[in-house]
Parts: sequence; structure tokens; C-alpha cells
Amino acid sequence: MALFRFSTEPPTRPLIRTPNLILRAPQAGDYAAWSLLRMESRDFLTPWEPTWNEDDLTRNSFRLRVKRAAREIAADEAYSLFVVDARTEALLGGLTLGLVRRGVAQACTLGYWMGERHAGKGHMSEAVRGALRFAFHDLALHRVEAACLPSNEPSRRLLERVGFQHEGLARAYLRINGLWADHLLYAALASDRLPGDAR
Repeated sequence: MALFRFSTEPPTRPLIRTPNLILRAPQAGDYAAWSLLRMESRDFLTPWEPTWNEDDLTRNSFRLRVKRAAREIAADEAYSLFVVDARTEALLGGLTLGLVRRGVAQACTLGYWMGERHAGKGHMSEAVRGALRFAFHDLALHRVEAACLPSNEPSRRLLERVGFQHEGLARAYLRINGLWADHLLYAALASDRLPGDAR
């Protein structure tokens, strides 16, 4: 059982802190920064994401996103978080520990995106390391899974750098940019000695 329980209002405190970042639930006041970052990063993100809906960047769509994130956190179903610079409070990207499965699985799926102007600076590696600690220690999960397109070399390098192990290939696994695409499957276990672990 998760140690965090919230109402349908978004939690205002950070769920994860790292030396340089805060990972927290999206808030209604994040709309302007989020929509600008997503809009200016659209070409950069499109090859790696599901097709964007026509209303994807509208205020109403964002409001529903915030409510859904709060509801899923409260239900221990998913943890959709914004990655924020701890010093400047600038929004850098997003990270989700989704599809939380309890019972015999005790697992979840990792997904992430980074705004183009913040990519390649080590922010997401730090965010994923923090998310893994949160998943294994705070949520008491056993396994965190991730998938990426074979052609997404930066994502592959990130996963391997933070300690994920390649486990195989899933054919036509996710519909990305309008097409069913094969994905490389990765996982990290609570029992793994991850890079930077103090164990």
C-alpha cells in the first residue's frame, strides 16, 4: 500500500526531491508553462509519443489532466509528476510511474518526456533515479518497467545509465505517432544494485 493518500485535489508538496529537482503533481497554475513547453517542443517530441489530440494544449484539457493525476495518485494507480528545477522552479518535463499493479506483481511502468530546451543536460537521468528510489522505497514496489523505440538512442542510453536491464523486444507494442511500433523492453528491480546506490 502506498504511503501517500490524497483527495482529488492535487497534492501541493513534492513527492520526490533530488539534489537539483522537484517531482510533483501538476497544479492548475502550471498551465502556461506546460502549454508553452509542450508547444515549443512539439516537433522534438512527436516521433516518440502518441498522436496529439486537437485539443491537447487547451486549458480545459490541462484541467482534466490535473484532476486525473490527483485522482490516480489518491488511488495508488499512477503517479504523473512534473519535473521542476528546484532552484528556478522552471518546468523541465514530466515523468509517470503508471499502471501500478499490486498483489503478486508489485510493479509499475515508467514513462517520461523532456522539453527540447532542457534535453541532454542530465535532468531526466536525475529524475528517473529519484523516481526509482520513490518506487522501491516509498511505494514498496518490486519492479519498474520501461519501453522505448529501438531508434530512440538517447532514451536507451538513459535507461541503461540509471540501471535498467534490457529484457527483450515487444512487437507492435505501442501506437506511437499514429503507427504501431516495436519497443525494447527494460526493467529495474528493487533488489538490483543501481548506479549510485549507497547499498
